[in-house]
Formats: sequence, C-alpha cells, structure tokens
Amino acid sequence: MFRSTNPVLTKDAAFAPAQPQGGYGQYSPYPQQQRSGGPQDPRQGYGAGPVDSGPRMTMEDVITKTSVIMGLMILVAAASWSAISFGILPQEVMFPMLVVGGLGTFVFSIVVAFRARVTPVMAVVFSILEGMFVGMISLFFESLYDGIVVQAVLGTLIVAAVMLAAYRFKVIRVTPMFTKILFISTISFALAMLVNFGLSFVGIDLGLRDGGTGPVSLLAIGVSILGVVLASLNLVLDFDLIDRGVRNGAPARQSWLAAFGLVVTMVWLYTEILRILSYFRR
Repeated sequence: MFRSTNPVLTKDAAFAPAQPQGGYGQYSPYPQQQRSGGPQDPRQGYGAGPVDSGPRMTMEDVITKTSVIMGLMILVAAASWSAISFGILPQEVMFPMLVVGGLGTFVFSIVVAFRARVTPVMAVVFSILEGMFVGMISLFFESLYDGIVVQAVLGTLIVAAVMLAAYRFKVIRVTPMFTKILFISTISFALAMLVNFGLSFVGIDLGLRDGGTGPVSLLAIGVSILGVVLASLNLVLDFDLIDRGVRNGAPARQSWLAAFGLVVTMVWLYTEILRILSYFRR
C-alpha cells in the first residue's frame, strides 16, 4: 500500500497506516483485549506492532528536532552567503558549493531512505550540506532579483501553514487513492527533472527549466507551478505520516527521521517557489 511519496518516512513501520484490530476500525481508541483478559498496550491498538519499553516519539520531539535541523541549516546558509558576499571566499566557489551541497543532500537523502534512521551526527552533516545548497542558490537568485529570497521564505512559510491547516481541518484528506496519485506524480516529476538535468550537459534543452535572464517560456512556468503544487501536497503527506508515527508509538529516536523528512520537503518547496518567483520577476 502506498503511504507517502517521501521515501524518508516510508521505510519505518511505525509510520505505516494503522490496521484495524479486534473488529475495531483504524485508530480505534479501544485496544484489543488479550486472551487472558488483561489489556494490551494501547499502542498495539494503533497497529504499531511489537512494543518495546523505550520512550515514544511525541509531536513536541518532532518540532524540536525540526527546529534544530532547520536552524543549523539556516546558520550554514547565512555563513556561506556572507563568506561569498564579503570576499572571504571567491565568487568562483559559489557554483562548486552549490553542486556539492545539492548532490550531497541528494545522496544523503537516498542513504537515509534505505537506512530508515537518522542520528544526531547525521542530522548535523545533512544540515551543513543542505545549508551550503540553500545559501548558494539563494545568493544566486538574490544577485539577479533583489529581495526575492525574503519573498520565497515568506511564501514557503505561508504555504506550509495553509497545508497544515488543510490537514488539521480535513480540507485535504489523505486517502489511499490520493497518496497513490501523488506518489506517481512526484516520482514522474523527479525523473523528468533528472533527465532534463542530464541532457543539459550534452546541450539538449527540453525547456522544463529556464535558467536564463530573458523571457521565460510558458512550459517552464507550468513546470514550476506543478513543482510547487506537488511539494505542497507532499507536506500534507508528511504531516499525516508524522501524525501516524506519534499515534503508532514510534520510538523517540525516530523523531530525527520525521524531522529530516519534513525539512527535505520544505527545502524542495522553497526552491520551487524561489524559481517560480524568478520567472515572474522577469
């Protein structure tokens, strides 16, 4: 069953949809009784599977870990931006730092997706790499369009708040069909961007992205709008998966994994908003 398009949050069973037990529906607050007549651990009523005695993940844990990763990422981004702007580092290193940060976070995300675990040390390494990428791509666009970074940050926060409200008030319901369609759409989008990036090295331009400063094509605008929509909807799935993890009684250590997945989606949303704003600023 499809659970989320974010591979970081789909590898751990604690984030899986709850399974009905004992004749009750999903998320039944009444756990199934043991044959001996004694009550089971309530977390097993949420389909969490075997329960250990360790501490459990809470929403406060996820918020704290997300703040740590996001805060360190912002510090690194600001430091790398300042190093280039004040001449501490030459302008020539901006593109290599952008590539290293971008590819580094991509590879790192794949590793985390397969390991289904994020330690504090891994979170620090990811924050540094992601900070380099965010800092350099932000500096690049800011050098072309003054004030665009502030607009993109505000846009990202507004979209995230709207998506959280839409999830909390059930405006957008995470159903198996919704998840399946979004999964296929996101994978297709990612593959298209990967092919477009690869072909650009051999001089073939599919027109899916426009990195110039002249008039932008309607196709590039449409692709960026699609990217914003997909990233926004993936936020809803991330909120749902984190919610399920808390309900299922996921181990407290998995709050790092949940925070990691949320930050990955937030950065994707930010870069898509940054790009589409650059198109309209032309």
